[in-house]
Amino acid sequence: MSDQQTIDAALAGDQAAWDALVTHHSGRLWSVARAHGLSAADAADVVQGTWLRLVESLHTIRDPERIGSWLLTTVRREACLLSRRTRGERLVADPAAEQADHNPTRADLAVHPDPALIVLTADEGRRLWRTVETMHEPCRSLLLLMATAPDAGVHQLAVRLGMPSGSYGPTRGRCLNRLRTMLTAQEAQP
Repeated sequence: MSDQQTIDAALAGDQAAWDALVTHHSGRLWSVARAHGLSAADAADVVQGTWLRLVESLHTIRDPERIGSWLLTTVRREACLLSRRTRGERLVADPAAEQADHNPTRADLAVHPDPALIVLTADEGRRLWRTVETMHEPCRSLLLLMATAPDAGVHQLAVRLGMPSGSYGPTRGRCLNRLRTMLTAQEAQP
């Protein structure tokens, strides 16, 4: 399938076409993002942001044969923007305490966060996504898309999910309530 056919199919909502675009280009996008010195999490944000820009701009692509170059330019811009935004910022365990007490060990805490907190946070994330994976459609796709494209508009998300824009909000509410109920039930189990 040519790039033009793939883009036409993606515009028509063909999931296989989107998967083909992602499979073909993701490796290079990740390489460029990581080459900018970004952490794995920041690189993931940059790559997801790049795919979101493609979703927003796909209908305006004039030369489909240059989609790879367009994606690489976009991921570079996203990576540079994030690098500039985070340059010089320092994570602090407790910003109020940092201002009140300039104890050097606070800086150590900011650079070396509590390992127990890291493990608990990662475990919580794994539990959340395992639960999402057990959900039925459209909830599973809707929640995954919400997480990967948090800045996308309702119309864009609805189109991507193949539903009317007016149905997106109520469906999202039902899915979030179902997820909340499932997680609460899991927490209640010994």
